[in-house]
Amino acid sequence: MPRWAGAEVSTVLRVAETGLSTRTHVKKISENPRRSPARAARTDGDATRQQILEVAGKVFAEFGYDAATSKQVCLQAGVNVAAVNYHFSGKDGLYSAVLTEAHRRLLSLEDLAVIAGSQMDARSKLERVIDGLIDGMDTDGWHLRVYLREVINPSPLFGVLLDNQVVPKLSILRNLLGQVTGLAPDDPSLAHCFLATFAPCIVLLIANRNALSRAILSVSEDKHTLKEHLKTFALAGCDAISREKRKR
Repeated sequence: MPRWAGAEVSTVLRVAETGLSTRTHVKKISENPRRSPARAARTDGDATRQQILEVAGKVFAEFGYDAATSKQVCLQAGVNVAAVNYHFSGKDGLYSAVLTEAHRRLLSLEDLAVIAGSQMDARSKLERVIDGLIDGMDTDGWHLRVYLREVINPSPLFGVLLDNQVVPKLSILRNLLGQVTGLAPDDPSLAHCFLATFAPCIVLLIANRNALSRAILSVSEDKHTLKEHLKTFALAGCDAISREKRKR
């Protein structure tokens, strides 16, 4: 059962807004513009960091946290063996960054914050979240395998993933479901609503497509219909729980 403590939506929104804001610097450009050495170094460093992160995701997806090594990652990325320490402060920092990126590709905190802060009503927001999750069904990549490995066999860094990614996202979704159902945040029924609403979406995200299609036919041929079914069942279930609570 997920932990429900964590940042409130307002806090997450402020963090997201801060992270998304940029500062514009206006500079005079000569007829033959050139990047300054400092800017070029930063750009090259960012590219190297991203390259290491992408390769590391594939390596950790294949070998897991325990078996994968920083040397493997550096060799495959074509960088100096000291690059992992320079950019990520070691293997643990690298794996933590990989977990964060994997979870971001599954469900972006920034996207959730935008939906939560929009002018839509709560039911429309919930529908938008479900749409986004199902849209990710056809996205294949190392992030799915990394996340599945971590869920099945948690590493020592699983707690970092929970604190930095899972808990803030659950806080947004908990508050959203609370608005839809009218249930208090500490009501056990809210947790049940969460499982009934999002568990099917999570299964569709991480399940093997071929195995899933062979077991229960193809569920991705008509994605629009699938979305509508999931949203109908989720909202009807939330409404039923809400009505039952009001009777008591």
